[in-house]
Amino acid sequence: MMTDTRRAESETDRGEPDTPAAPAPEGRAPAAEADPAERFAREASDLKDRLLRSLAEMENLRRRTDREIADSRIYAVASFARDILAVADNMARALQMLEAELRQKADPGVKALLDGVELTERELLKVLEKHGVRKFEPQGEKFDPNLHQAMYEVPDPSLPIGTVAQVVQAGYMIGDRVLRPALVAIAKGEPKAPSTPSANDNAGEAPQNPDDAA
Repeated sequence: MMTDTRRAESETDRGEPDTPAAPAPEGRAPAAEADPAERFAREASDLKDRLLRSLAEMENLRRRTDREIADSRIYAVASFARDILAVADNMARALQMLEAELRQKADPGVKALLDGVELTERELLKVLEKHGVRKFEPQGEKFDPNLHQAMYEVPDPSLPIGTVAQVVQAGYMIGDRVLRPALVAIAKGEPKAPSTPSANDNAGEAPQNPDDAA
């Protein structure tokens, strides 16, 4: 009885035999771990590329902002300056209507008034130039549709065709933009005279025989 009990305990202590591990499938090697140095180099290159892109975008943004600020300073007065030009035009017309002879014959009070108007016009132009508004009168220059507005054509043989012969109204620039184009008259060519036969044209013709005419 005791012998059977010890035999059972001995079998219990031994337990079940271990199951052998399954062999790895043929033809499949364990995955090799990537080289850390290569992985770090790739990550560093990617971060460097992102940094350079960010710096380039920031530089472009800075330049664009500076340009917008400069434009706002120059062209912010465009609407106001355009309204002031009517005042300058009226002063110029008032002075142009008085001939030099009439001005010389005017009494001292009228002369002082005219001098005051001229001084006011000059001061007005100086203030406009201070804020980037510049007056231009393209007399004798070649017509430029970007700067000039043609009103009519005038025959003027002393000027090349397409040249500004008269300035009807002065133009104004603000910065590098046209605030108001100049109104001009363009020189055109003279009409061609009808051609007349010259003596050389008839030189090659044979004289007509009177007998043949009869």
